[in-house]
Parts: sequence; C-alpha cells; structure tokens
Amino acid sequence: MVVFLAAEVFTNALEHLGERMGVSEGVTGSIFAAVGTAMPETIIPLVAIVAGGASEAVNHEVGLGAILGAPFMLATLSIGLMGWFAGRKRGWNTVLTPESTGMKRDLTVFLVGYLLVVAAALLPQSWEQAKIAFAFSLFLLYFLYLMSTIKASRQLVDDGHATEADGKLHVSHFFGDSTPVTVIQLVVGLVLLVVGAKMFVHGVELASSTIGVSALVVSLLIVPVATELPEKVNSILWIRKGRDTLAFGNITGAMVFQGTVIPGAAMMLMPWNLQAGPAVAAILLALLGNGWLWYLSATGRLSGKFLSMGMVLYALFIAYILFAV
Repeated sequence: MVVFLAAEVFTNALEHLGERMGVSEGVTGSIFAAVGTAMPETIIPLVAIVAGGASEAVNHEVGLGAILGAPFMLATLSIGLMGWFAGRKRGWNTVLTPESTGMKRDLTVFLVGYLLVVAAALLPQSWEQAKIAFAFSLFLLYFLYLMSTIKASRQLVDDGHATEADGKLHVSHFFGDSTPVTVIQLVVGLVLLVVGAKMFVHGVELASSTIGVSALVVSLLIVPVATELPEKVNSILWIRKGRDTLAFGNITGAMVFQGTVIPGAAMMLMPWNLQAGPAVAAILLALLGNGWLWYLSATGRLSGKFLSMGMVLYALFIAYILFAV
C-alpha cells in the first residue's frame, strides 16, 4: 500500500516537473524517473562491495548478484508485469505506443553497454588496466546517451511529445503548484518509495530466511525484486493511464543506467569475472528479454499479450535455480 501511494505521489510530481521544464516524455521517463527511482538500489551493491561484512568473497557475491540482477529483473519481470496490467486494463491485443526513437535508443545502448560488461568479465583477471578502460567506456556511453536523449527532446516537444501532467499536483490544494512545491512533493514521493521498498525487503528477508542458497543467488533473485520492482509500480500506473512513453522509459531507461554506470563502478572496486552458473544465466536472460522487447517494438506488436511473456523468462530462471543449481 505504501509503495502504490508513493508511486502515485512521485509520478504526479514528476509529470508536473517535466511539464514545467518543457522536456519530452522520453527525458522524463528514461532519465528523471528511471535514475530517480533506481538510485536507492545502486547503494546496495556498492555498499556491499566497499563496506560489507567480514567475508570479502560474500560481499563480492552480493554486489555482483545485485548488479546483474537489476537489468535481468527489469528486462523480464518488470516488463512482463507492466504488460499484464496493460492487458487487464486496455485489452490484451491493444498495441501500446511509446515514442519509438527513444525506446530504440534505450534498447540499443543497453545492448552495447551490457555486451561491454560481459566482454570485460571475460578478460584475464590480471588485466586490471583494461578493465578500468572498459569501466570508463561504460561511463562515456551513458554520458553520450544522456546527451542524445536531451538533444532529441527538443524535436520531440515540437512534434507533440512534450511531458504533460495528468491532473493537478496532489498538494496544490494546500500549497499551490509552484516549482519548489513540485520538487518537495517529488522528494517526498521518492522517500516514501524507499520506505516502501525497505518494508518489502524486510518481508522478503523473512520469507527467504529458510532458503539454503548462495549469497549470489539470493542477491540475484531477492535484492532486485525487493528494492527495485516496487518502484517500477510507476510504470504500471502510467501504462494504465495510457502514458506509454513514460511507462516504457521508466523501465528501459533504468536498464541503461543499471547496465552501464553501476557495472562500470563495480569494475573499479572489485575483481570483475564471471563463472558459469546463475550469473551467466541472468545475463543471457536479460539480453533475451531486451531482444524480445526490441522485436516487439520493431514489428509493432507491443501488446499486453506479448509483453507478459517477460514473466516467463523470469520463471525460467527460478526453475533453473530450483532444479539445476
């Protein structure tokens, strides 16, 4: 309940802020919403790596699992759930219509960035300088992505894709709807999202306390779902309102951020190598989810029916964990 309330407060304020700034829905969804809601989740793997428990190996497993789990969860479960809610609300065969150039840019940058992440992991462990070069390449890629998205915003606004608020600012009845008030509501919404996510984390921890699996598996499955999935309720709210560009951008923009900047930071803080097993399975399914979304977008089949299949990919990973690990 806290998460749904927080998501409504956050998305309402974000729509008004984007409208005031005169930016496109692509910028609002893929940058503001995606990074704003993803920032709390980035703290978990970085803290685990830098200041975790006594076991460095476990710290690295938790960090690696959380880093790889976020894009995997976004490309499969988040997209699948959004598709399911879209199908329930708007019809299973209704084609959703996010702004196509921005979505293509998000999916392309994620693919390039994630392939760099995988390539860096395949290098010999002694090639530390090369891995640092890969890390800076990921930072540069995200910077160029930001510049490209902001540049495209101007033309998209002229073409009628400007961010428009759906209804009044929630607190306007009491405090007006000035920019400072909008920012305050946005911050309050973000704080509530974090609080709701922490409550969700506690519940998941209690439920998973009896599962005898490795720290890597727990962090791949539990951490992204417990911390990031609740905040992607924003996309569910937007897709139910027909705000397709904002809904998709909130997820695909987060995929770009979580698939470039965070792995890049991790490469500079811990040994970056992968072994066959859950981590590789998560990477492959994340790339498959990204490819499936790309195919649906390119063929004009972005319907709830097909998007919901993302949940099948997530279920495959759970089945792999249960029966093969």
